[in-house]
Amino acid sequence: MADTGSSDGGGKLAGRRLYLCTADRPDLERFLEACIAGGVDIIQLRDKVLDARDILRVAVRAAEVCRSHGVPFILNDRPDLALECGADGVHVGQDDAPPHLARRLLGIGAIIGLSTHAPPDLAGSRREPVDYISAGPVEATPTKPGRPGTGIAYLEQAVAGAGRPFFVTGGVAPSTLPALLAAGARRFVVVRHLTESADPRAAARELRSVIDAAWEQDDVSGPAG
Repeated sequence: MADTGSSDGGGKLAGRRLYLCTADRPDLERFLEACIAGGVDIIQLRDKVLDARDILRVAVRAAEVCRSHGVPFILNDRPDLALECGADGVHVGQDDAPPHLARRLLGIGAIIGLSTHAPPDLAGSRREPVDYISAGPVEATPTKPGRPGTGIAYLEQAVAGAGRPFFVTGGVAPSTLPALLAAGARRFVVVRHLTESADPRAAARELRSVIDAAWEQDDVSGPAG
């Protein structure tokens, strides 16, 4: 693997397994508190509607909640705003600011994540200074309009070749977890199952209990992948 430079951000991912991605909402602080109480252990603000000033305003609020619970806070797309609001890192897509620029701006202590959707993205990510990747969406999702689902086959490729922690995206819910876990996934990004839930704490706890059981089984028998 190519030398992508050292980073201390990856250490902040140790044991992190349930990753919430959310936009702004009127009850943001209460919602984040509930999700964290249910087992969410990393949070990303991803809002494609707000302008930069409003993103910064919301990010400061979200970062404060996360900081109070020791949960890493990630901002989507904007390393400049991530620096300004004191986020723990930034997540960029294939067409966003390049990871090396995000790393230069945020430093070695930041968490840098990168979206991947296909084998060329996966191969390219191994040459980037990132701490984790996302793989998917396994199922097509309205949060990624126009992007087809990658299917389980791509997830299996990520298990074999990511070379770093990866989080599965796309339709993560209790009904889909068994197949994703069987394919080797152990870290998950969840959106609608929590953002659309009337009881996000209970919804997160349901997901977390299934994921934790897989991690505990790995401790006994060795990881699935």
